[in-house]
Parts: sequence; C-alpha cells; structure tokens
Amino acid sequence: MKTLFKLRILQSVWTPQSPSRLFHKDNRRLVSQIVSHYESINRCEQELPEHFNFASDVLDKWSQLEKDGKRLATAAFWWINDKGDEVKWSFEELGFLSRKTANVLSDPCGLQRGDRVIVILPRIPEWWLLNVACMRTGIVFIPGTSQLTAKDIFYRLQASKAKCIITNDTLAPAVDSVMPNCQFLKTKLIVSEGSKDGWLNFQELLKVAPADHNCVKTKSRDPMLIYFTSGSTGPPKMVEHSHSSYALELDAGFVARAHYIFWNTSDTGWVKAVWSSVFSPWSSGSCVFIHSMPRFEPTTIANTLSRYPITTFCTAPTAYCMLVQHGLTRYKFMSLRHCVTGGEPLNPEVMNQWKTQTGLDIYEAYGQTETVTICANVKGMKIKPGSMGKASPPYDVQVVDDQGDILPRGEEGNIAIRIKPTRPFCLFSQYLDNPEKTASTEHGNFYITGDRGIMDEEGYFWFVGRSDDIINSSGYRIGPFEVESALIQHPAVAESAVASSPDPIRGEMVKAFVVLNPGFLSHDPEKLALELQEHVKKITAPYKYPRKVEFVQELPKTVAGKIQRKVLRNKEWGRA
Repeated sequence: MKTLFKLRILQSVWTPQSPSRLFHKDNRRLVSQIVSHYESINRCEQELPEHFNFASDVLDKWSQLEKDGKRLATAAFWWINDKGDEVKWSFEELGFLSRKTANVLSDPCGLQRGDRVIVILPRIPEWWLLNVACMRTGIVFIPGTSQLTAKDIFYRLQASKAKCIITNDTLAPAVDSVMPNCQFLKTKLIVSEGSKDGWLNFQELLKVAPADHNCVKTKSRDPMLIYFTSGSTGPPKMVEHSHSSYALELDAGFVARAHYIFWNTSDTGWVKAVWSSVFSPWSSGSCVFIHSMPRFEPTTIANTLSRYPITTFCTAPTAYCMLVQHGLTRYKFMSLRHCVTGGEPLNPEVMNQWKTQTGLDIYEAYGQTETVTICANVKGMKIKPGSMGKASPPYDVQVVDDQGDILPRGEEGNIAIRIKPTRPFCLFSQYLDNPEKTASTEHGNFYITGDRGIMDEEGYFWFVGRSDDIINSSGYRIGPFEVESALIQHPAVAESAVASSPDPIRGEMVKAFVVLNPGFLSHDPEKLALELQEHVKKITAPYKYPRKVEFVQELPKTVAGKIQRKVLRNKEWGRA
C-alpha cells in the first residue's frame, strides 16, 4: 500500500457534505448528459456505437470534468482495511495511475492488444488499476477468486492460453508449482512489497512507469472480459464479454447519482465485482467504496455502514441474513439510502427483518455471468417480497417452454431472453472455444438461462429453481462435476453424486452422496466424512467442499447407468 500512497499526486480530502455542495451548479446537468446517453442505448433509442472503451469514453470524461473545474476532485475510489490504511483517488488520479499500469503491462510484461491475463487478487486497489489498464491496452482481463487451488489455476491458464498471470505472495507458490506445464504462460507479475525470483514486481515497475499512455480504440464488440463459470457437466466454461456488454449495460437495480458512494462486498473473482464495483458506479460518476476484509463479519459490516457515508450497499442474501440475525437496531446508518442484493433468492422474512431494523427496503435483482442484470426491483416500483422484479432494459424477458414458445402468465417454464431478430448487446459473446455449449443455450428466438420461473400478471418474475444441477450456495455457483471429480480421487470413494441440499443461511449447500470401496466400510463414518471434506478443499476451491456427506449403498441411475442427481436433489428438498 505504501507505493500507492506515494503515487497520489493529487491529494484528495474527503469531507462528508450535503450533495448540493459537492458540485458546481451546472455539474448535475453535465452528469445527466453523460448518463442519459448510455441510458438511451439501454432503452434501444440509440444504436450501439461501433467503437467504445469504458476507460476513454467514461472514466476520462469524468477526469476531464475535474480538470476543467466542472466537478470537484472528490473520491472516485475509496479503500480501507482493518489495519487503518486508507486510499482515495479522484478520477484524475485513477486515470494517472491506470495509465502507468497500462505501460507496465505493455512494456516490461510484453503484453499486446488481444492478449489474455489472469488476475487473482483480493480486494486491494491494484485490482482496480489492472482492470482499467486492461481496458486501456485492449488486453483481455480474466479475474479469479483467491480461493483457487493450484489445479484450478493450471486449468484456467491452459484453457484461456493466458500469456500473463498477476497475483500476490499467497498464490505465487501455487502458480510456480504448475508453471513448468504451462506452455502459453510467458510472464508472472506479483503484487508484493518484496521481490520473488522469476516474478516481475508490480510495485517496483509502477514507480518508474511513464504516465503518458494513449488508450487503444476498441470496437464495442471486441472481447474485454472472460469469466470461468461452473456447469453441471465438465469443467468450468469460459464466458466471453465485449467492451459494450458489461460496460454499457446500466444496472437497473442501482440508483445512480454522482455524489453517491457504492459499497459492494463481492469477491473480486465474481462478476458482481465488475458490475457493482466498477461499471455501475463509475458510469454515473459515483464513488466505489471498498472495505478489504479477510472474511465476512457482521459487526465489521455494521460498523462500517455507521461510520462512513455509504449511500448504496450491495451484498448477498446470505449476508443480509447474517446481519439481521446479528441485530442492527443499535446502529445508525445515517447516509444509507439504497440496499441491493442478488446472486441467489432472498428470503422474504430477511427482507422484512431488514426493513424493521433499518427502515430500508432491499431491492432484489437477478442476473447471470452471461447476461448482467435480467430482472430487477427498482426505486419507485412496488416490491413483492420473493420476486426478482421486472425485466431490465434492454432485455425482453419471457417464460418459455422447451421449444422456445412463450407460456401464459402464471405458468412455470424456462426464464429466457429474446435474441431474435436482434441479439441484445449486453448478452455474452460466446462460450469461448465451445460452440456446442453456446448453441445449446438458444431455443427458437430465445437465449435460455437455465433457470425456471414464473411471470405473474403484472410482469414480475419469480424464481423456481435451476433446470440443471448447478448448486447456488451463498451466491457461489458450484458444479457437481467438479466436486465429484475431487471426491473420486480419494481411495475410499467408489463413486459419488453431489446435489443441492437446503440450508437456512446459505439457501443451498453442497451435499455428497458417497458409495465406499469395500476396504473402508468399517471406518468411523464421522471421521471419514471430515477426511473427505478436507480432501476436497485441497483438490479444488474450498468453497466447493460438501458441507454434508451421506454414505449410501448405491446411487439412483437410469437404465443406461447415468447417475440421477435430480432424484437426490428432489429428495433433499422434499419433492420426492
């Protein structure tokens, strides 16, 4: 962090003031012009521009307003941690540092436009600099969660053909352990106070990097991001997004004002981090607030909301559940105006408790890695507890049958997005290197989300469940195949099946049904279950481990011998 403090050439001082004092009198009109341009594209009132780059077309415009004295140089980015460290950047400072970072990627790292880089970092300021720097250089940004194991990292490096990986001291040894087998990886960049053999040091390079950099001119449809997302079969798939899909789609769930301060608690490895900690707030000129916490802790969250002038708060339904159980009536959230959630269904009782304890509503939204926001509850709408809200522009969302035909209101079916005659610009480009998977999501005129739901007579959508075997636990998408593949590597396991099981806090949890090899039938089941759980944590990302393990004599199968996970899932949920 010391390096970043030294590089702040334009010292910003944040003093909470009333919104009317934060800007010049004509600033709101200028802000409105910038935001309304992108809103008109979302409403399909204007064509998607041929060229678009979020760094030059949005961030640099806010920076220019600051330089021209038409916007005060208040915080665009505000970061704190539990040690008392703090970083604040105006848009001008963000531009200065991200241009230096772009030169780090282009020169010492040797990366060129179109190259791919995997970035696995916790919630530290460098993650935001690297994100913007990739936009400026046309390098494809591939985020990953810090919970990835060496095996996970190796798979992602090989599948993506990434030429560079950027991480910290914690994961550098895991990268080194797989490096000899990674034929595409050319450069390793570490974010660390110290040096490490075989690695370039980001801090050292940033100090000496030139500050002048010309942003590349990218087309709206050029690739910008790749996310790995779990599937019900096989390893994670690569979801490719363009420069327009995430950056131009305005998150309908947020209330955007230039003086607002957004705090989204998502891990940097998940799509919600770029939706709600990059594009949504910065599109409107708002401030991104980040509290770097090693783990979710309700007391820390509540104290932060009390002590800092955060106006918009976004976290997972599981987190809201933990917060209301912690109790919030003794806290005063003086600045908080808007609360948002997504990633998993929100329990209506949690919504009611939050309203009782804070006086604020929770606005639930629904989206996917492939889509950004599909449905949302927005300010001014009647909230129906348990509903995901209404379709979010520019999407035409319907409930369809398996042939892609629209079903009557109130009838359960596949939640789908119309893609013909015109494919919405904010939908993902493709599953990279997997045309069969890409084609399988299209039925008739619609993209099929894989989720089942109902649309009521007023156009509100209600989530029913997944049509496949994906498990959504605390907002984490977990594919059963990945867990089963880890389990089968243990000598005790003859075969296994993984399915969703209900959990009052997480919504769902991973449960493993295990058939043991004969030599392990006499082992203590509790000790063996713990051993299998620890085994899975070592093989794949720890959040995927089965929190429940049940030993069974056989698994339900079809005549052809295929394991029927749906039978196990229905039994767990009382649908058998």
